[in-house]
Amino acid sequence: MMPRTIFLLSLTLSCAVPTFSQSKPVRIILVGDSTVAPNNGWGPGFCKDVGAEVACVNMAKNGRSTTSYREEGSWRQVMDALRNDAEFRGTWVFIQFGHNDQPGKPRPADPATQFPENLRRYVKEVQAAGARPVLITSLTRRTFKDGKINDTLEPWAAATKRVASEEKIPVLDLNADSIAAVQEMGAVEAQTLAMAPPPQVVIDAARTGNTVTVPTNPTTTFDYTHLGEKGSAFFGRMVAEEVAKAIPEVRPYLKN
Repeated sequence: MMPRTIFLLSLTLSCAVPTFSQSKPVRIILVGDSTVAPNNGWGPGFCKDVGAEVACVNMAKNGRSTTSYREEGSWRQVMDALRNDAEFRGTWVFIQFGHNDQPGKPRPADPATQFPENLRRYVKEVQAAGARPVLITSLTRRTFKDGKINDTLEPWAAATKRVASEEKIPVLDLNADSIAAVQEMGAVEAQTLAMAPPPQVVIDAARTGNTVTVPTNPTTTFDYTHLGEKGSAFFGRMVAEEVAKAIPEVRPYLKN
């Protein structure tokens, strides 16, 4: 028979220290374009870098801009998810756009006017729903000219940082981080992050520090924007490291 003092101590500890399964998880929702989305973005890599107590939900969609993501109904799905928040300790919504807001895309948004307005509206609606917004600047494309990365997304990255500053919310400068990393690895290594092996013409150009137009070929999915498993893991870890620095509350939920 268990002595009374030991029994009482055991009972006290079992009541005072809840098991892990009794704790509500936190949730991170990813919103954005194809450079975040499942199958071809950094989102899957990032979700592998969070702990089991985190529900990482990737709601990014290929081809979407800040305008079309709302117009086509994807944002409504995010808001519906936020209304179902009782089972979570808290929710963060990570938002990254820019690629499809550029001129030449179906629903572009000017970085001086419409793009920041769209971002600001997303931010305020997330806050009104009781969740916490985080803005992320656009992942770089891996295009080079004479050994130097060709940065075409800076105006949209700058607008993203400006909105975050004005709204006093966290911002992850993935654009700057990814540019620095891709520049350091060089054109040849950078192309190994793609969805498919680069064609020989791309390899030959990369050896000179340049990128060329990818030949039209229905059998390859290589391009300079989207990510394969290696690229998703690389940039997903980069986002996780930015989160650890910028959002102390989330740091405990990230894998080391």
